[in-house]
Amino acid sequence: MIPATVEDVAAALATQRYVADRSLAVTIHLSLQLGRPLFLEGEAGVGKTEVAKVLAAILEQPLIRLQCYEGLDAGHALYEWDYARQMLAIRLIEARGEGGGAAISDIMSREYLIARPLLEAVEMAADGSRPVLLIDELDRADEEFEAYLLELLSDFQVTIPEVGTVAAQDPPVVVITSNRTREIHDALKRRCLYHWIDYPSFEREMEIVTAKVPGIDKALAADLARAMEKLRDLDLFKPPGVAETLDWAAALNVLGAEVLSPEAAGDTLGVILKYEEDIERVRTAGVGGLLVAG
Repeated sequence: MIPATVEDVAAALATQRYVADRSLAVTIHLSLQLGRPLFLEGEAGVGKTEVAKVLAAILEQPLIRLQCYEGLDAGHALYEWDYARQMLAIRLIEARGEGGGAAISDIMSREYLIARPLLEAVEMAADGSRPVLLIDELDRADEEFEAYLLELLSDFQVTIPEVGTVAAQDPPVVVITSNRTREIHDALKRRCLYHWIDYPSFEREMEIVTAKVPGIDKALAADLARAMEKLRDLDLFKPPGVAETLDWAAALNVLGAEVLSPEAAGDTLGVILKYEEDIERVRTAGVGGLLVAG
């Protein structure tokens, strides 16, 4: 069931342990009520993909994920023919001596079609469901695919020449994410409701850690949030996101650390930083400085 108000959306997010500010809750509410795609931008690891996962749980609908990459085309995102089954069908027709009477429809029907995420979402919506379609990291895909996606988002229907047209009764819940490694065209953004997810404040990151890591000591959560705040102020090649904060909390839990000491922080920098240059920069600046209240 779709939450009826902004407050209901915020409460539903909280039940899934997703800590959101009011502006994000408002944008999600409008997206659900208006049937418009939700376009989320922000640095990697700030919780964009998690929004789609949480919405699927709240709405009790399947999550269909399309992970974008360079070279992705409509064929891989929409549908492909199952050539192996088609060849087997042809051989069976020939073995029965029906080759002369075989028609294209014998091997070019829906039965021999492999649905990829976009067609899967439209087909489910055509049957009356509203699945959550996550188009993840659109900025990694080529502009040609973005142009095709623009057409699909306009009417949520797919035409397969050999099969026919499949149209959604109601549009699926669409969440598009981008890390902004390149600009997405305005034409696509205009069809969406836009929201930028920034790094959280110290207080909100503490709230996220305590929500996602039940039982964590509040002092340790504060240490982690403070250290992350300082790390993001450094000139790092890849500043850590909230996902890395949660990984750090889990790593310290495995090590049995009850506080974020300079030793524990130094031993676990590889959990949150993924480039040697960033690790060296932090060591040079002094790991202990991460733990000093600003």
